[in-house]
Amino acid sequence: QVHPVESGGGLVQAGGSLRLSCFGSGMIFSAYRIGWYRQAPGKQRELVATITNDGHTTYLESVADRFTISRDDPKNAMYLQMNSLRPEDTAVYYCHKVIPPWTYPSSGWGQGTQVTVST
Repeated sequence: QVHPVESGGGLVQAGGSLRLSCFGSGMIFSAYRIGWYRQAPGKQRELVATITNDGHTTYLESVADRFTISRDDPKNAMYLQMNSLRPEDTAVYYCHKVIPPWTYPSSGWGQGTQVTVST
């Protein structure tokens, strides 16, 4: 089962920035709508940002003016620039094709990258 590889997380103070990277590593992103998800302890996985193969983006309302998703299909990669981070952004962040929630358990997820925002 192929799964993407995420990196770039870390510990940052509130108001700080991080840039997450994701490489498909066998999961081909081109021609698909792809996105970043996150899962905080005790909460369900949620879709944070998406981008289509023609560059149309969507965002969770709480991050819309702070996060920017981008993609680089020749590199089979996607990125998430996160600015003005808040403690409530603390979660493990995952990248994947955009898929229905009922398929999450059977899909090839990577290890994710931990983002921790301190007050």
